[in-house]
Amino acid sequence: MRVLLVEDDPMIGQAIQAALRDESYAVDWVRHGQRALDALATQHYDVVLLDLGLPGKDGMAVLQALRGRQNPVPVLIITARDGLEDRIKGLDGGADDYVLKPFEMSELLARMRAVLRRKGGQAEPLLVGAQLSLDPATHEAAAQGRAPVVLSNREFALLQALMLRPGAILSRSELEDRVYGWGEEVESNAIDFLIHGLRKKLGGEVIRNVRGAGWMVSKSS
Repeated sequence: MRVLLVEDDPMIGQAIQAALRDESYAVDWVRHGQRALDALATQHYDVVLLDLGLPGKDGMAVLQALRGRQNPVPVLIITARDGLEDRIKGLDGGADDYVLKPFEMSELLARMRAVLRRKGGQAEPLLVGAQLSLDPATHEAAAQGRAPVVLSNREFALLQALMLRPGAILSRSELEDRVYGWGEEVESNAIDFLIHGLRKKLGGEVIRNVRGAGWMVSKSS
C-alpha cells in the first residue's frame, strides 16, 4: 500500500513517515504542493495525506488540481486549521476525511483504513479471499484450516497488495512498488523471499506463481 505524505514540517513529517513504515505502508514524503502534483502525475498512490499550509501551492490548491485531473485517489487532509468553514471547504473540495492536528497515530491509521475500505466498496474490516483472510488492523492472516498468524510488516504489505486485486497477476515491479517507498533499498530477490515466508506461514497454495508474469491470489467463488 503506497502513501503520498505531503507535509512541510520536518518533525511532523518524519514522525508520520516512520509510523506509517512501521505499519507496512510504503511512504513517499514531499514538502511542497507542486512536488505533490508532480509525484501524483507519475506514480500510483493508494492514499494521500495532505497538509493545507504548504509553501508555494497550498493544500487546497493541490486538492483542486488533483480532482481537476479526475484523479480519484483517497485524500485525508491533516491540518491544524480547525474552523468549521475550513473543514467544509476541504470536504466539499474533494477530500475524503479531515483530521485535525495534533492527532494520535492510531486514529490516523484507523481513518486511513476506513477510507480505503470505502474506496474499495467494502464495509467489513477483513479482506477475505478464496482461501484466506487478512486483518489490516492486526496484520493477522488466516488460511483455510489453519490458525491465524501474525505477518511481518512487509509480508503484510505484499499480501494486502495481492488480496486487494484477487485474480489479477501482479509483477515483481508492481509488488515492489506497493512494499517499498522512495529511497528504500530493494534486494533483487526481496519479493521471492517475502512470498517464501508467506507460503511457509499460510501454505504453499495460497499464492500462485504465474511463470514469467508474477503472482496472484484466487478470487472468491
